[in-house]
Order: sequence, then structure tokens, then C-alpha cells
Amino acid sequence: MDLLWPRSLLLLGITPVLVALYLWALHRRRRFAVRYSSLALVREALPHHSKLRRHLPFALFVLALACLVVALGRPVQIVSVPTDQTTIILAMDVSFSMRWTDIQPSRLGAAEAAAISFIQRQKFSTQIGIVAFSGFAELIQPPTRDQEALQIAIDSLTTGRRTAIGSGILKALDAIAEVDPFVAPSVSDTTSPDQPTPVPVPKGAYAPDIIVLLTDGVSNTGPLPLDAAQQALDRGVRIYTIGFGTENGPTFGGQPNQGGGPLGGNDPFGGNNPLGGGGQGFGGGRFRRGIDEATLKQIAEMTGGAYYSASSAGELQNVFQNLPTYLITKHETMEISVLFAAMGALCAALAIVLSLIWHPLP
Repeated sequence: MDLLWPRSLLLLGITPVLVALYLWALHRRRRFAVRYSSLALVREALPHHSKLRRHLPFALFVLALACLVVALGRPVQIVSVPTDQTTIILAMDVSFSMRWTDIQPSRLGAAEAAAISFIQRQKFSTQIGIVAFSGFAELIQPPTRDQEALQIAIDSLTTGRRTAIGSGILKALDAIAEVDPFVAPSVSDTTSPDQPTPVPVPKGAYAPDIIVLLTDGVSNTGPLPLDAAQQALDRGVRIYTIGFGTENGPTFGGQPNQGGGPLGGNDPFGGNNPLGGGGQGFGGGRFRRGIDEATLKQIAEMTGGAYYSASSAGELQNVFQNLPTYLITKHETMEISVLFAAMGALCAALAIVLSLIWHPLP
């Protein structure tokens, strides 16, 4: 349960004050009680009220007040609802390192084959979009159910310099926002007053849309990946990350494909330096397999997704097969203020009735 107006709970500070006043009134009554010579006579004259009868009406009144304060805070409950209207954005790294042939026929070729197989297994009601990123990100194919168009888009991928994982996430968010009116587009500068950030969804609420991000490298340009992931979290969009590459990285015997087609030639993403992709060069720096797995895991964990690792074409196919796309649900926010208001009203009414029964007015 979450609260839309959590500051309203400050009013709960009234309850201990009321309890203190109640105890003070009881103590004051004892101080000014009349002294009789025979307490036995007084006990006989007074009605025999138990402590429960004396204090239960007041306790119910305090409980009623607390329930009404909680209702004022507008409590909400996240409800999971199955949905057939799902959007999946495949955000694929097309940096130059994806041209290496340590994974046959190449990293990019294996990724394309796995993505096409994944698309062919989806239900007809699922929309899929393709985002490619290297030095910047581009929406290659807006979300569609046309599998032929998606396959053409994947087959047309070309590589470029550097790796902008954050840009890939933000571009994927914008693609989702185009088809889902409940998801706000990304904000390039969250500190600018001219670009107000949307109100984050309640904790645990998710949109019926996911991002599947595949990379073989380390982000070395563009927005910080974790900042972009925070925007996805604020919109309830889950990100499933895939780290793709062999343990030792590219072999020195295998050179990137320099021919035309999807593995070489044209470079719409920023140049043709064969050592610029992924930010890892030949050795991968301090990152295992040249992949910043720590960041990818954190992106997945903070957004409610999962991280997968693949070091071969077969493992990548298994990863795409095991993505939980068949379990995607949308999470609706249901306000339950009326429930607490009803509980408060019931407790208040019960307190009044018991007080009149047990302590009738003269």
C-alpha cells in the first residue's frame, strides 16, 4: 500500500495528544473526588463498570480518528491485471565491437538471428519496436505487429562508433510513449524547469511495456545509463538487460567484417574506427568480457526487470526464449480511501452507541 498524500499522516500526531488529555482528565477526576467516611458505601452506590466499558468507547474514537487521517492520505493499492496490449522495444547495441567474429557468424549476426526468432514467437497482439544505438540512438522501427517489417529493420542494422546505453534507453521510452498515453516521454534534462519531470508512478506499479536491451560493451557517451534507468523506473517501464560476449573478447585472428551489408560498410552512427565500439577495445579494460555487468544488473534490478548473460549464439537464443514476455501484466493503481473512511465511520458510530449504552446521560 502507498499514499498519494503521505504528509497527511502528520495529523496522526493528534492521537497521542488526545490520549494524554484523556489520562489527564481521569487523574484530575480522582484528585477532586469527594472523600467519604466509608468507602464501602460509595462502592455500593456506584454502578459496577469494568475497565473495558470505561475505556473502550474512547479507544474506538481514537481508532476512528486514525482511520480518517489515513483516508485523508489517499492510500492506494497496486493491482496486477493481465493484458493483451503489450509493447516490447528491442534496444540493440550496434557499436563496432558487434562486428567481431568471436561468436559466429558475428556478434551482430547472432543477435539479429536471436531477435528475429524472438519476434516470430510473440503473440499477434504484441507490438514490437526496434531501437539501435552506438554513439547515439535511433528508432529503426516504431512498434508494430508486422513481423516482416520488423525482420527487414533488423536485417538493415549497421554499426557505428562508441556505445550510448543511456541514449538507447531514453529512445526506447520515447517509442513506448508514442503508443501508450500513460507513459510520459523521456526528459533530456531533468534539472531544467522548462522540462518538468512527470510524477513517478507508485512503487511497484508497472506499465504493460518492457525494454529488452542487448549490449556487448560499456557505455562511454551520452546520458548515464542509471539516470536513464531512473526515468524508466519513474514511468513503470521494466528493462531486461542482456550482456553478450565471450570471456576473452574478440580474438586477434578474427577481424571485423569490412564488407558491405549489415556488418560493415556504411556507418550512419558516427564513423568507421574498428576499435571504437563498445569502449572496450581489445582487452575489455577492467570489465569482465568487456561488459559493464554491474551497471546492467543495477538497471534491471531498479526497474523490476532481470539481467541475462550470453557468451554464444545458442545461449543468446535461450535468453530470448526465457524472457518473461508471456507474463507481462499491467499494474493499475486503485485508491482505497473509501475503505479507511468506512472503517473510521464504523468505529466512531460504535463508540457513540457503546458510550450511550454503558454511560447513559442523566
